[in-house]
Amino acid sequence: MANIKSAQKRNLTNEISRVRNRSYRTRMRTAIRELRTAIEAGDQQTAESLLQGTLKLVDTTAQKQIIHANAAARTKSRLTRAVAKLASP
Repeated sequence: MANIKSAQKRNLTNEISRVRNRSYRTRMRTAIRELRTAIEAGDQQTAESLLQGTLKLVDTTAQKQIIHANAAARTKSRLTRAVAKLASP
C-alpha cells in the first residue's frame, strides 16, 4: 500500500480505469463472439446486422487506447472479410 498521498490517489485512479477498461474490453469481446457465432452458423443477415455495431465497439475500444490501434484494424479486417465471404457464393 502506498504511503504518499499522490501515490494513493494514483492507485485509486488506476483502479477506476482498470474497471472501466475491463468493461469496454468485455463488451467488445462479447460482440465479436456473437458475430463469429453468426458467421459460423452461416446466418448472413444476422452477421451483417451485427457487423456495424461490432466494428464501432472495436473502434471505440482502440480510441480509448484499451487495445492497440493495429490490433483493432486487424480485428476489423478479419471480421469484415469473414462477413463478405458469407455473401459471396
